[in-house]
Amino acid sequence: MVNPNATTTSERRRDVLATALRSEIDLHVVQTRRRGHAADLARTAGSEGFGVVVALGGDGTVNEVVNGLLTDGPSAEVPALAVVPGGSTNVFARAIGLPRDPIDATSVLLEALREHRTRTIGLGRMRGRWFTFCAGIGLDAEVVRRVERARQHGKTSSKGLYLRSTIGQYFAGTDRKRPLITLKQPGAESVEQLAMAIVQNTSPWTYLGGRGVNPSPEASFDTGLDLMALRALRLPSTLRTAAQILSAQPDPHGRRIYRVHDADELTLVAEKPLAVQVDGDYIGEHTELVLRSEPNALRVVI
Repeated sequence: MVNPNATTTSERRRDVLATALRSEIDLHVVQTRRRGHAADLARTAGSEGFGVVVALGGDGTVNEVVNGLLTDGPSAEVPALAVVPGGSTNVFARAIGLPRDPIDATSVLLEALREHRTRTIGLGRMRGRWFTFCAGIGLDAEVVRRVERARQHGKTSSKGLYLRSTIGQYFAGTDRKRPLITLKQPGAESVEQLAMAIVQNTSPWTYLGGRGVNPSPEASFDTGLDLMALRALRLPSTLRTAAQILSAQPDPHGRRIYRVHDADELTLVAEKPLAVQVDGDYIGEHTELVLRSEPNALRVVI
Protein backbone atom coordinates (compact mmCIF):
# COMPACT_ATOMS: atom_id res chain seq x y z
CA MET A 1 0.00 0.00 0.00
CA VAL A 2 1.18 3.49 -0.86
CA ASN A 3 0.74 6.78 0.96
CA PRO A 4 0.42 9.25 -1.95
CA ASN A 5 1.38 12.09 0.40
CA ALA A 6 4.71 10.50 1.39
CA THR A 7 7.09 13.43 1.62
CA THR A 8 10.21 12.00 -0.03
CA THR A 9 8.78 10.19 -3.05
CA SER A 10 7.05 11.38 -6.22
CA GLU A 11 4.35 9.55 -8.18
CA ARG A 12 6.85 8.62 -10.88
CA ARG A 13 9.33 7.31 -8.34
CA ARG A 14 6.63 5.26 -6.61
CA ASP A 15 5.74 3.68 -9.97
CA VAL A 16 9.40 2.72 -10.49
CA LEU A 17 9.54 1.12 -7.03
CA ALA A 18 6.32 -0.81 -7.65
CA THR A 19 7.66 -2.11 -10.96
CA ALA A 20 10.83 -3.30 -9.24
CA LEU A 21 8.86 -5.13 -6.54
CA ARG A 22 6.66 -6.81 -9.16
CA SER A 23 9.77 -8.55 -10.43
CA GLU A 24 9.75 -10.68 -7.26
CA ILE A 25 6.16 -10.78 -5.99
CA ASP A 26 2.60 -10.62 -7.26
CA LEU A 27 2.03 -7.01 -6.20
CA HIS A 28 -1.35 -5.32 -5.71
CA VAL A 29 -0.92 -1.56 -5.31
CA VAL A 30 -3.49 0.40 -3.30
CA GLN A 31 -3.21 4.07 -2.33
CA THR A 32 -4.33 5.26 1.08
CA ARG A 33 -7.01 7.95 0.99
CA ARG A 34 -7.45 9.03 4.61
CA ARG A 35 -6.10 8.60 8.12
CA GLY A 36 -6.74 5.02 9.26
CA HIS A 37 -7.07 3.68 5.71
CA ALA A 38 -3.71 1.89 5.84
CA ALA A 39 -4.86 -0.03 8.92
CA ASP A 40 -8.07 -1.07 7.13
CA LEU A 41 -6.13 -2.23 4.08
CA ALA A 42 -3.65 -4.21 6.18
CA ARG A 43 -6.49 -5.85 8.09
CA THR A 44 -8.09 -6.90 4.79
CA ALA A 45 -4.77 -8.20 3.44
CA GLY A 46 -4.40 -10.40 6.51
CA SER A 47 -7.92 -11.80 6.23
CA GLU A 48 -7.42 -12.55 2.52
CA GLY A 49 -4.25 -14.54 3.10
CA PHE A 50 -1.57 -12.27 1.66
CA GLY A 51 1.96 -13.34 2.59
CA VAL A 52 3.60 -9.91 2.65
CA VAL A 53 2.27 -6.37 3.07
CA VAL A 54 4.50 -3.62 1.67
CA ALA A 55 4.09 -0.16 3.22
CA LEU A 56 5.49 2.80 1.26
CA GLY A 57 5.32 5.84 3.51
CA GLY A 58 6.55 7.30 6.75
CA ASP A 59 6.31 6.13 10.33
CA GLY A 60 2.63 7.04 10.59
CA THR A 61 1.78 4.78 7.67
CA VAL A 62 3.91 1.97 9.09
CA ASN A 63 2.20 2.29 12.48
CA GLU A 64 -1.24 2.05 10.88
CA VAL A 65 -0.23 -1.02 8.86
CA VAL A 66 1.16 -2.74 11.96
CA ASN A 67 -2.05 -2.07 13.87
CA GLY A 68 -4.11 -3.41 10.99
CA LEU A 69 -2.02 -6.55 10.69
CA LEU A 70 -2.17 -7.23 14.43
CA THR A 71 -5.85 -6.48 14.97
CA ASP A 72 -6.35 -9.97 16.38
CA GLY A 73 -2.89 -10.21 17.92
CA PRO A 74 0.33 -11.90 16.76
CA SER A 75 0.06 -15.26 14.99
CA ALA A 76 1.86 -17.29 12.35
CA GLU A 77 -0.87 -16.36 9.85
CA VAL A 78 -0.16 -12.61 10.03
CA PRO A 79 1.55 -11.37 6.83
CA ALA A 80 5.14 -10.22 7.06
CA LEU A 81 5.75 -6.47 6.83
CA ALA A 82 8.04 -4.88 4.25
CA VAL A 83 8.74 -1.15 4.43
CA VAL A 84 9.85 1.28 1.74
CA PRO A 85 10.77 4.54 3.54
CA GLY A 86 8.87 7.53 2.19
CA GLY A 87 8.54 9.90 5.15
CA SER A 88 10.70 12.66 6.56
CA THR A 89 12.42 10.64 9.32
CA ASN A 90 11.58 6.94 8.72
CA VAL A 91 12.68 5.88 12.19
CA PHE A 92 11.29 2.33 11.98
CA ALA A 93 12.76 1.60 8.54
CA ARG A 94 16.18 2.82 9.62
CA ALA A 95 15.96 0.95 12.94
CA ILE A 96 15.52 -2.39 11.16
CA GLY A 97 18.53 -1.62 8.98
CA LEU A 98 17.08 -0.25 5.75
CA PRO A 99 18.84 2.54 3.83
CA ARG A 100 17.22 5.99 3.93
CA ASP A 101 16.85 6.18 0.15
CA PRO A 102 13.66 4.43 -1.10
CA ILE A 103 15.41 2.95 -4.15
CA ASP A 104 18.27 1.56 -2.10
CA ALA A 105 15.78 0.21 0.45
CA THR A 106 13.78 -1.47 -2.30
CA SER A 107 16.95 -3.15 -3.53
CA VAL A 108 17.51 -4.58 -0.03
CA LEU A 109 13.89 -5.78 0.11
CA LEU A 110 14.14 -7.46 -3.29
CA GLU A 111 17.14 -9.46 -2.12
CA ALA A 112 15.34 -10.38 1.12
CA LEU A 113 12.22 -11.45 -0.80
CA ARG A 114 14.28 -13.63 -3.12
CA GLU A 115 15.90 -15.31 -0.13
CA HIS A 116 12.64 -15.47 1.92
CA ARG A 117 14.49 -13.58 4.64
CA THR A 118 12.54 -12.20 7.60
CA ARG A 119 13.21 -11.14 11.17
CA THR A 120 10.79 -11.38 14.09
CA ILE A 121 10.72 -8.32 16.35
CA GLY A 122 9.09 -7.30 19.59
CA LEU A 123 6.68 -4.36 19.76
CA GLY A 124 5.09 -2.17 22.40
CA ARG A 125 1.40 -1.83 23.15
CA MET A 126 -0.52 0.97 24.84
CA ARG A 127 -4.25 1.73 25.10
CA GLY A 128 -4.96 -1.06 22.65
CA ARG A 129 -2.56 0.40 20.09
CA TRP A 130 0.71 -1.14 18.91
CA PHE A 131 3.83 0.98 18.59
CA THR A 132 7.01 0.07 16.77
CA PHE A 133 9.65 2.36 18.25
CA CYS A 134 8.40 4.88 20.82
CA ALA A 135 5.67 6.48 22.89
CA GLY A 136 5.86 9.58 25.01
CA ILE A 137 3.94 11.78 27.42
CA GLY A 138 4.62 15.43 28.12
CA LEU A 139 7.01 17.71 26.25
CA ASP A 140 7.93 15.40 23.37
CA ALA A 141 4.24 14.72 22.63
CA GLU A 142 3.47 18.43 22.88
CA VAL A 143 6.14 19.07 20.24
CA VAL A 144 4.58 16.41 17.99
CA ARG A 145 1.18 18.07 18.42
CA ARG A 146 2.69 21.45 17.55
CA VAL A 147 4.35 20.02 14.41
CA GLU A 148 1.13 18.35 13.28
CA ARG A 149 -0.77 21.61 13.63
CA ALA A 150 1.91 23.43 11.63
CA ARG A 151 1.67 20.82 8.87
CA GLN A 152 -2.10 21.26 8.77
CA HIS A 153 -1.42 24.91 7.99
CA GLY A 154 0.86 24.06 5.08
CA LYS A 155 4.26 23.80 6.73
CA THR A 156 6.62 21.11 5.42
CA SER A 157 7.88 18.50 7.86
CA SER A 158 11.60 19.10 8.29
CA LYS A 159 14.40 19.14 10.84
CA GLY A 160 13.99 22.91 11.08
CA LEU A 161 10.27 22.66 11.82
CA TYR A 162 10.91 20.19 14.65
CA LEU A 163 13.65 22.36 16.14
CA ARG A 164 11.53 25.51 15.99
CA SER A 165 8.56 23.63 17.44
CA THR A 166 10.67 22.24 20.29
CA ILE A 167 12.04 25.66 21.22
CA GLY A 168 8.64 27.33 20.96
CA GLN A 169 6.91 24.61 22.98
CA TYR A 170 9.57 24.57 25.71
CA PHE A 171 9.61 28.32 26.29
CA ALA A 172 6.01 29.29 25.51
CA GLY A 173 3.82 26.19 25.71
CA THR A 174 4.87 23.63 28.31
CA ASP A 175 4.07 23.99 32.00
CA ARG A 176 7.56 23.50 33.47
CA LYS A 177 6.78 24.47 37.06
CA ARG A 178 5.32 21.24 38.46
CA PRO A 179 6.23 17.61 37.56
CA LEU A 180 2.92 15.77 37.18
CA ILE A 181 3.80 12.18 36.24
CA THR A 182 4.19 9.07 38.42
CA LEU A 183 5.81 5.86 37.16
CA LYS A 184 4.57 2.51 38.47
CA GLN A 185 6.08 -0.92 37.81
CA PRO A 186 5.11 -4.37 39.06
CA GLY A 187 7.20 -5.26 42.11
CA ALA A 188 8.84 -1.84 42.39
CA GLU A 189 8.24 1.37 44.30
CA SER A 190 6.50 4.19 42.47
CA VAL A 191 8.62 7.05 41.17
CA GLU A 192 6.82 10.37 41.57
CA GLN A 193 7.24 13.89 40.25
CA LEU A 194 8.44 13.20 36.72
CA ALA A 195 8.09 16.03 34.21
CA MET A 196 8.05 13.97 30.99
CA ALA A 197 8.71 10.40 29.90
CA ILE A 198 9.85 8.73 26.69
CA VAL A 199 9.35 4.98 26.27
CA GLN A 200 11.29 3.18 23.55
CA ASN A 201 10.95 -0.19 21.88
CA THR A 202 14.18 0.29 19.94
CA SER A 203 16.90 2.89 19.48
CA PRO A 204 17.19 5.61 18.26
CA TRP A 205 14.07 7.39 19.47
CA THR A 206 14.14 9.64 16.40
CA TYR A 207 16.59 11.29 14.02
CA LEU A 208 17.77 14.81 13.32
CA GLY A 209 18.82 14.35 9.72
CA GLY A 210 21.47 11.64 9.85
CA ARG A 211 22.04 11.86 13.60
CA GLY A 212 20.26 9.46 15.92
CA VAL A 213 18.61 10.83 19.06
CA ASN A 214 19.14 8.31 21.86
CA PRO A 215 17.44 8.85 25.23
CA SER A 216 17.63 5.06 25.82
CA PRO A 217 20.55 3.75 23.77
CA GLU A 218 20.16 0.15 25.05
CA ALA A 219 16.60 -0.18 23.73
CA SER A 220 16.17 -3.02 21.24
CA PHE A 221 13.52 -4.94 19.31
CA ASP A 222 14.87 -8.02 21.12
CA THR A 223 14.31 -6.75 24.68
CA GLY A 224 11.47 -5.16 26.65
CA LEU A 225 10.67 -1.47 26.92
CA ASP A 226 13.13 1.23 27.95
CA LEU A 227 12.18 4.50 29.62
CA MET A 228 13.92 7.79 30.12
CA ALA A 229 12.15 10.39 32.24
CA LEU A 230 13.14 13.88 33.32
CA ARG A 231 12.40 14.91 36.90
CA ALA A 232 12.40 18.59 35.93
CA LEU A 233 12.54 20.75 32.80
CA ARG A 234 14.91 23.43 34.04
CA LEU A 235 16.93 24.94 31.21
CA PRO A 236 20.50 23.97 32.30
CA SER A 237 19.67 20.31 33.02
CA THR A 238 17.45 20.01 29.93
CA LEU A 239 20.20 21.35 27.68
CA ARG A 240 22.71 18.98 29.31
CA THR A 241 20.39 16.02 28.70
CA ALA A 242 19.83 17.07 25.07
CA ALA A 243 23.60 17.15 24.55
CA GLN A 244 23.95 13.70 26.13
CA ILE A 245 21.31 12.05 23.94
CA LEU A 246 22.75 13.66 20.79
CA SER A 247 26.34 12.66 21.49
CA ALA A 248 28.23 10.05 19.51
CA GLN A 249 28.20 7.78 22.58
CA PRO A 250 24.90 8.64 24.29
CA ASP A 251 24.56 7.92 28.01
CA PRO A 252 21.96 10.22 29.60
CA HIS A 253 22.62 10.50 33.32
CA GLY A 254 22.36 12.89 36.23
CA ARG A 255 20.13 13.74 39.18
CA ARG A 256 17.33 14.95 36.91
CA ILE A 257 17.15 11.72 34.88
CA TYR A 258 15.41 8.44 35.67
CA ARG A 259 15.90 5.42 33.40
CA VAL A 260 14.49 1.90 33.11
CA HIS A 261 15.83 -0.88 30.85
CA ASP A 262 14.08 -4.01 29.53
CA ALA A 263 10.71 -3.63 31.27
CA ASP A 264 7.74 -5.90 30.59
CA GLU A 265 5.23 -3.31 31.79
CA LEU A 266 5.24 0.39 32.68
CA THR A 267 2.36 2.52 33.97
CA LEU A 268 2.47 6.30 33.74
CA VAL A 269 -0.11 8.30 35.69
CA ALA A 270 -0.50 12.07 35.33
CA GLU A 271 -2.27 14.43 37.71
CA LYS A 272 -4.01 16.08 34.75
CA PRO A 273 -4.42 15.14 31.07
CA LEU A 274 -1.11 15.46 29.21
CA ALA A 275 -0.24 15.16 25.54
CA VAL A 276 0.67 11.65 24.34
CA GLN A 277 2.36 10.50 21.13
CA VAL A 278 2.84 7.06 19.61
CA ASP A 279 5.46 6.50 16.88
CA GLY A 280 5.49 10.23 16.24
CA ASP A 281 1.69 10.63 15.98
CA TYR A 282 -0.21 12.76 18.50
CA ILE A 283 -3.09 10.74 19.99
CA GLY A 284 -4.64 13.23 22.41
CA GLU A 285 -4.35 13.97 26.11
CA HIS A 286 -4.50 11.21 28.73
CA THR A 287 -4.02 10.74 32.46
CA GLU A 288 -3.00 7.06 32.55
CA LEU A 289 -0.96 4.91 30.20
CA VAL A 290 -0.21 1.21 30.61
CA LEU A 291 2.59 0.18 28.27
CA ARG A 292 3.49 -3.45 27.70
CA SER A 293 6.25 -5.20 25.80
CA GLU A 294 5.08 -7.88 23.35
CA PRO A 295 8.04 -10.06 22.27
CA ASN A 296 8.08 -11.81 18.88
CA ALA A 297 5.05 -9.85 17.74
CA LEU A 298 5.73 -9.31 14.02
CA ARG A 299 7.78 -10.63 11.10
CA VAL A 300 9.51 -8.01 8.97
CA VAL A 301 11.23 -8.48 5.63
CA ILE A 302 14.87 -7.44 5.93
